[in-house]
Amino acid sequence: MGLQTLNLDRDDLVAAADATASRAAAALAGRQKDDGHWVFELEADATIPAEYVLLRHYLGEPRDAEIERKIGVYLRRIQSAAHHGWGLFHGGAFDVSASVKAYFALKMIGDDVDAPHMARARAAIHKAGGAAAVNVFTRIQLALFGCAPWRSVPTLPVELILLPRWFPVHLSKMSYWARTVIVPLLVLAAKKPVARNASDVRVDELYTAKRAKLTSKAAGTKAHWTTFFNGLDVVLKGVEPLWPKGTRRRAVEACVTFVTERLNGEDGLGAIYPAMANSVMMFDCLGYPEDHPARAVARRSVEKLLVIKDDEAYCQPCVSPVWDTALAAHAMLEAGGEDAEARAAAGLAWLKPLQVLDVKGDWADEKPDVRPGGWAFQYNNAYYPDLDDTAVVVMAMDRAVPFSPSPSGEGLGWGRAAQPTSGQGETSPPPAPPLKGRGEESAVPALKASGPSYDHAIARGVEWTVGLQSKDGGWGAFDADNSYHYLNNIPFADHGALLDPPTSDVTARVVSMLAQLGEPIDSVRMQAAMGFLEKEQMPDGSWFGRWGVNYIYGTWSVLCALNAAGIDPKHMMMRKAADWLIHIQNLDGGWGEDCDSYALEYKGYTPAPSTASQTGWALLALMAAGKVDHPAVERGVRHLIATQDGEGLWGQEMYTGGGFPRVFYLRYHGYPAYFPLWAVARYRNLKRSNSARPAFGM
Repeated sequence: MGLQTLNLDRDDLVAAADATASRAAAALAGRQKDDGHWVFELEADATIPAEYVLLRHYLGEPRDAEIERKIGVYLRRIQSAAHHGWGLFHGGAFDVSASVKAYFALKMIGDDVDAPHMARARAAIHKAGGAAAVNVFTRIQLALFGCAPWRSVPTLPVELILLPRWFPVHLSKMSYWARTVIVPLLVLAAKKPVARNASDVRVDELYTAKRAKLTSKAAGTKAHWTTFFNGLDVVLKGVEPLWPKGTRRRAVEACVTFVTERLNGEDGLGAIYPAMANSVMMFDCLGYPEDHPARAVARRSVEKLLVIKDDEAYCQPCVSPVWDTALAAHAMLEAGGEDAEARAAAGLAWLKPLQVLDVKGDWADEKPDVRPGGWAFQYNNAYYPDLDDTAVVVMAMDRAVPFSPSPSGEGLGWGRAAQPTSGQGETSPPPAPPLKGRGEESAVPALKASGPSYDHAIARGVEWTVGLQSKDGGWGAFDADNSYHYLNNIPFADHGALLDPPTSDVTARVVSMLAQLGEPIDSVRMQAAMGFLEKEQMPDGSWFGRWGVNYIYGTWSVLCALNAAGIDPKHMMMRKAADWLIHIQNLDGGWGEDCDSYALEYKGYTPAPSTASQTGWALLALMAAGKVDHPAVERGVRHLIATQDGEGLWGQEMYTGGGFPRVFYLRYHGYPAYFPLWAVARYRNLKRSNSARPAFGM
């Protein structure tokens, strides 16, 4: 199909894009669940399936030989042929922590240490400094199996949970994911249990004679803070035996209360694997029997993360049904047509009751006067909804009931004739529909009317979202003003993911939502947000992508927001960003960027193979910047048409999802299903409507 695509003239290209979008929409429809939602596999690196194997042996559970066999097949398949260890993403460099866990799990499964793949992995681990060179969480895993001393783990005393909120080191000052992972770990670190490990498997052979210091992957660490916290760690280790027993008992009880309040049923603590597994081990070390309701439900939550196939299996870090459903709904609305729009409506109907309206989660520690109203990423995670999902859901709900039908019956993805604002700083939005209230008192101004069935959901979603704006004008993912950067210097924070500060991509998503709903750009919060985005733009014109890889993702997010807000494509912010995207386009017409772009020593974009999802983002970004007629967009559309597979979707092994920069990345199996569809459908819609720019926030 490649040569045929290259030879298409421009009119034929629009027709080919239409056919491509139709095939992709039909394929995406085939992945929809009977109840209307979409959920795709969410794959991380070797660490989660390895930890799952180790968890079962830690607990002394009966061996499931078939599951272990299948996980072994998976771990061996993703072992690198280049460096013989395991990386953090497809094709990624050797990572000693991931490799130690994978090796440990394979040995636990029964792989012979002298087998060629094990010998090669062991040699690679030795070359990297051995098991002593691993990160904090891997040291804890080794300590739980008696393979490392607890003194090698930085101290976080369990009494931390009793400290007042004003104290400089406090759980509320950490991100939601750190909080839920750490609280049960505090109990484990205090009790120092040892795994049952009935097979008596150890990995002493992974150690060398060398000692290794923790190496932080956090950005912006300061020598004086690091020195202070390292010294404090020495003091804490010295005084730990002296803690009053009564205080320690109260602290453990407080941790148990925290966990049980947030157990989240079979969706698990924080709905993320590390927190869920830690909660099970916490209950176990405190003597809770297997049939205790709290321990039993926590244990069942872990099993729900397994992906079991014919010959291999792995454990997901979490699941992504809300995110997948909201984005798939957008893509289907863009595709248009009776069936696609009906399927989008079914997805939105499934999403509506998942809105959290009755639980004030941990975010309320910072914003106690804000009413709940967000959506979580997973099926259920009421204490931890997020701003990104909420904004995307709200935009889809608003978009599903537009003011006027689409031109030429092409679905809901049409554009608007460009009526750009001018100037560098003072901009005004394009003409908006008449404002109409949503029949509900809130702190949110009357915004653009939506369909009656979503009025209340949209109003509460917006109210919660704007209520969590941070002082610098931006939005973080789960909390407001979670920017205590000095905490990245504590030894326990070597992963550099302790905090949830405002980011360009999430801020852009909220701006997109507000602008789509008719929020004037000169409102106080929009001006603050636009100032944040302007400040965050890189010298080359791109924006950092915290939750997607990387600058392509961030730049797509922000350009969508600037377009929705009515910024002139000639404005310096938009022009530089579009020029950067055009400059980095690959020769095959696609775009690509890998996870190494998160390196602390990042100097600028490094070429990487094209991926379907990143090509989709780049195309959506350029069309938001008014470049639908640019040759780069035409080349990108041709690339997607030429690379569509026989099923109507696109293949992609590369990891383009962000977990924690430099530490943890994600392969969203849904990304090559809905983003390329979205991009080619939008191209078709804009070309057929003769509109210069999209009419929606995304």
